[in-house]
Amino acid sequence: MYRIGFDVGGTFTDFTMLDEDGGSVHYFKVPSTPHDPSEAIETGLAALIDVHSIDPARIRHLGHGTTVATNMVIERKGALTGLITTRGFRDTLEIGRQTRPHLYDYSISRPTPLVTRELRLEVDERVLSDGTVEVPLNEEQVAEAARKLGEAGVGAVVICFLHSYRRPEHERRAAEIVRAILPNAYVSLSSSVLPEFREFERMSTTVLNAYMGPRMGTYLERLLGRVSDLGITGELNTVHSNGGLMSVPTVREIPVRTCVSGPAAGVIGAAEIGQVANFPNLVTFDVGGTSTDVSVIVGGKPLFASDRLVADYPVKTPMIDIHVIGAGGGSIAAIDDAGALKVGPRSAGAAPGPVAYGRGGTEPTITDANIVLGRLDPVALLEGRLPVDAAAARKAIEEQIAQPLGLSVEEAAYGILRIANANMSRAIRSVSTERGHDVRDFALFAYGGAGPLHACDLAQDCGIRTVLVPQEPGTLCARGILLSDINMDFVRSELSIATPAAWSRACEVLAEMEAEAAAWLSREGVPEADTVLRIMVDARYDGQNFEVSVPLDGVDADGLEDLIARFRRQHVQEYGYDVSDRPVEIVNCRVQAIGRVSRVPIAPPIPVPGVDAVKGRRPVYFGEQGWIETSIYRRGQLPIGRTFAGPAIIEEMSSTLIVRPGQTVTVDPVGNLIVSVFE
Repeated sequence: MYRIGFDVGGTFTDFTMLDEDGGSVHYFKVPSTPHDPSEAIETGLAALIDVHSIDPARIRHLGHGTTVATNMVIERKGALTGLITTRGFRDTLEIGRQTRPHLYDYSISRPTPLVTRELRLEVDERVLSDGTVEVPLNEEQVAEAARKLGEAGVGAVVICFLHSYRRPEHERRAAEIVRAILPNAYVSLSSSVLPEFREFERMSTTVLNAYMGPRMGTYLERLLGRVSDLGITGELNTVHSNGGLMSVPTVREIPVRTCVSGPAAGVIGAAEIGQVANFPNLVTFDVGGTSTDVSVIVGGKPLFASDRLVADYPVKTPMIDIHVIGAGGGSIAAIDDAGALKVGPRSAGAAPGPVAYGRGGTEPTITDANIVLGRLDPVALLEGRLPVDAAAARKAIEEQIAQPLGLSVEEAAYGILRIANANMSRAIRSVSTERGHDVRDFALFAYGGAGPLHACDLAQDCGIRTVLVPQEPGTLCARGILLSDINMDFVRSELSIATPAAWSRACEVLAEMEAEAAAWLSREGVPEADTVLRIMVDARYDGQNFEVSVPLDGVDADGLEDLIARFRRQHVQEYGYDVSDRPVEIVNCRVQAIGRVSRVPIAPPIPVPGVDAVKGRRPVYFGEQGWIETSIYRRGQLPIGRTFAGPAIIEEMSSTLIVRPGQTVTVDPVGNLIVSVFE
């Protein structure tokens, strides 16, 4: 039987296939098809089936990482959306938090709300913060609002009432009315998507969910059709933002949770591989075609965040804490109005792509610079499947960058890389040193198609001593999908000072949530033996605005003192101080439902007999050191334990590692490349 993970990126769609019977793992990449991401998925799956002579019926599981939801928000291509809310609160979506994206830059404004004001309709109803109904739901007004939205042609309807996290009945009844009048509309309830207090974040998240819903459903139907046409009958799961998997029905219901789908899978994969390689502390460094994603793993566990911006819109949902910048292999280099060289965030993407790919690209990119400097194979990539036009890349850099700046082509290309590296270094520091981590205690885990190209330079710049590069790093997000468990986060707000009575109520809520989580796992097809439930409580000191998450060993009616002690320790760890005389407030109760899945084996590649590890030599440009004749290695042919010094280029299907002069690289027992950056 086979399990396949695939991740749709901005430039390439990556595949990892596990043969469960033989234990072998295979990797593959195809160019992405932004007009229809499912097309590239079908192409890649068909190629894997053909190349490895697989019976499609033996593919029992597909894991899916996607940027479809995020891209439709970035491109503003979601559904026309309407909102029904409590009277007096329709402008919550526009008022927001009254914070400016850049405090002193008055030319920058917040994004236009995804629901225009005329489609934000109010009805009479009011639930107080303690759950008391002050004004009953006016069902006639809900019906009238639904009719108005139908006349406007909306494809999605958001229902978000004040304090619905305390009493969701009003939203549920309103949804029944809306569905009866608009049977084809996608209806999203804030009490289902995010049953937490803070009405702006709840409304914003639910609006994004509804905005994504119809097109995400269409995409999933198209994808399922293509998979079925190939003869594959195995289940399809999608990675969501906290690194877990969920079924197609769950994705249809809450697509907003897929906003950092692929990058989250990469971090999960990095954590697993780092543990095996004895590097529990990692800075993950994922460079693809359009973006660079960085995150931190401490003690073998990724760090999580409860909110982030997606295309400048607030989203509050549990997710792996990933910092994203617009710098990737396809990032375009250009001279700005002031005559300075700028790299990114504009990207050539998959279409037309870098100039060297010969697909119509005319503007030089980071990939073109790496080809011109001999860092990437100037003939072909992807083991010969992607021809490269090095002369065209050189001409583009010469005409558009070097000549206007009075530089040689080499100086211009290297300048592109230095600017890109500076941007990436800032991203690494933002998640490491700026958050109190000593980078000397961390290894830089480099992956993505372009991560290993830049990793050794960046580690040297940032003071990181070790770089770890896994096998086929350009497909790690797809591989991470096969290392991901099925999981879902459940949350309910319970705002109250942590007294015995309040803790008793919180325990009742947590017990209800455990039952809800167990039922969800059962619907996802997880056997009871593979089920794990994790309990957390968000707490804060009375008077604070934001909370910290406190993990608990379980629901214990006598555990109030333990909760408070754990909270105080967590507060000291995150903020550096304790307020021992201040009461503690319980904010949210959380349960994470986990369904364990079998893991992809982490084993070294088997070298092909009779094939030399050294592929050849070519000149490579190393900045101040100029051109150096450098050995080119086939990664799959490097034996376990082999150690050699840079300069070196190590090539494989999905990526290329550059080892600088003075650095050494070793192949560890499971096939990872470990680069010692400093002696």
